[in-house]
Amino acid sequence: MSKKVSSKTFSQCKNEGKKLTLLTAYDYSTAKYLDESGVDGILVGDSLAMVALGYETTHSVSMEEMKIFTSAVARGVSRAMVIADMPFMSTSISISEGVRNAGELIKAGAQAVKIEGGDDYTVELVERLRTAGISVVSHLGFTPQFLHVLGGYNVQGKSREHTEQILEQAQRLEKAGAFAIVLEMMPEESAEYITRRLSVPTIGIGAGRHCDGQILVSDDVLGKYSDFTPKFSKQYADMRSIISKAAKNYVNDVQSGKFPAKEHVFSLGAEEKDKQ
Repeated sequence: MSKKVSSKTFSQCKNEGKKLTLLTAYDYSTAKYLDESGVDGILVGDSLAMVALGYETTHSVSMEEMKIFTSAVARGVSRAMVIADMPFMSTSISISEGVRNAGELIKAGAQAVKIEGGDDYTVELVERLRTAGISVVSHLGFTPQFLHVLGGYNVQGKSREHTEQILEQAQRLEKAGAFAIVLEMMPEESAEYITRRLSVPTIGIGAGRHCDGQILVSDDVLGKYSDFTPKFSKQYADMRSIISKAAKNYVNDVQSGKFPAKEHVFSLGAEEKDKQ
């Protein structure tokens, strides 16, 4: 068995120039297959709100739901690091509640939590989590939980001034204890500028080719989620067609009598048959 991925692994990959690979998962079997594929990290993303639960945005997923999905994913993983998203408002009421909620996700099976934002409050929270023994991945650039504040799905870091602001946040989060930082929906020049000035690895999602690693939503990669396709994503399979075709073939076989066939049924022994 390969050695379990840890925050130390992330640091080593940054230092050695080896790209980190992460995908999302929300259930046991998908997590198991992704782990076997060799990905370094599996994020139980709050994107499950849309792709798994059918909500309109990530805002609707609860802590209880995140705990259930995190536990399912963790049971399927042997090597990759399991990272769980802190859902909307789970860290915002108070530092103590944020620490408690993060601890619940660790108890559910995650090795780290991911937190959006980089203001003073979030920096303090990251520092407190480190003191409590909880590893943190920070998330800057486009932050979906701040969708309404940002005014929509807008690319961030499009000016030198804004890029410097994001860099300052990233450096403060690094100092507070974050072991990696996700950069989402940024010009690749801005993400590269930030990446080169950090000691911790950056994980890009729509942030270009120069981050230390990449993460995508697995349902986009597998072609399973079809409500919309992000510009920055790449589809590697067409699960929507595969699932649809399989289901249609099943319906046809049942209606035509082809299923169940003889090999799919249980039969009485000869002695019991004679009693019928």
